[in-house]
Amino acid sequence: MRALLYEGPRQLELRTMEIPQPGEHEVLVRVHWAGICGSELSGYLGLNSLRKPPLVMGHEFAGVIEQAGTRVEGLQSGDRVTANPLISCGICMDCYSGRANLCPKRSLVGAGRPGAFAEYAVVPAGNIHVLPESVSLDAAALAEPFACAVRIARLAALEPSDSLFIAGAGPIGLFVLRAAQRYGVQHTAVMDLNAERLGIVRAMGGIAVSCDEDLARVTPARGFDKCVDAVGIDATRQQCMGIARPGGRVVFSGLHTADSVVPVNTAIRNELTMLGSFGYNPIDFQIALKWIEESGTGLERWTVHEPLENGKACFDKLLSGPGSVAKILLDLS
Repeated sequence: MRALLYEGPRQLELRTMEIPQPGEHEVLVRVHWAGICGSELSGYLGLNSLRKPPLVMGHEFAGVIEQAGTRVEGLQSGDRVTANPLISCGICMDCYSGRANLCPKRSLVGAGRPGAFAEYAVVPAGNIHVLPESVSLDAAALAEPFACAVRIARLAALEPSDSLFIAGAGPIGLFVLRAAQRYGVQHTAVMDLNAERLGIVRAMGGIAVSCDEDLARVTPARGFDKCVDAVGIDATRQQCMGIARPGGRVVFSGLHTADSVVPVNTAIRNELTMLGSFGYNPIDFQIALKWIEESGTGLERWTVHEPLENGKACFDKLLSGPGSVAKILLDLS
């Protein structure tokens, strides 16, 4: 099979590899579409400890079941599917309590095991979602990043009356905007330095903000009810805490910088609720799929499709300047 193999920093090569074989509780998926995630960009640069070469990355994907393991029930060859790539043990207290994303034995397709930048990928049967005919495979491939945004929105406890600030108009920030709209939020400001990404924000119905002066004009008198940092650097973490209203809620999801100095006294005096959001849980993934079935991803106009052999060039484009591209899907069909 053809596979895009990560062999070291900035080294992605198209290789021929053996087709993996599913275990008795696994399925072999013939991958049709696989999205490039921001975490894989850092892996490509050699800055992500979870992604060690040689590795086939890729965890946002959809395709068709090629073969089901001998003890798999309810799934068969030809089923159109996507997969929750976050694999958990299913028997620890975190898994039992609905927080599989915190499972101490969790692993990720495309990080702890071979992923979907290949024509075939093996996934546990319990992580497979069969798709309705109304959902296209390329849309289903974006269920994973959408699920991250669903998790953020749920932790933020969004309500229709909320004002919301999002730092960062990358894919997760844009999906959070989309999720907020599903919750009925009408006043969402998104800040970014990329003018073309801000154009996407405007087209999606959000308030695009490029500088502190613009932000001041759209900030409610007492501050934003909810703030989301989808970047993960000192400046955006501090900014979210600084413009949240007293009693407001701040959700941190960006992982760019490991450690930050933040205004703890502000959090104390304003009684801010601050939460980290990591990945998603099975319910978040299911909600994302349901929303995609009902009204699409919301990013169709800004999703680019490229053949697998252009994979390295796509990584370089996203790093050097994505412009108005929100997501790139690699075609393996």
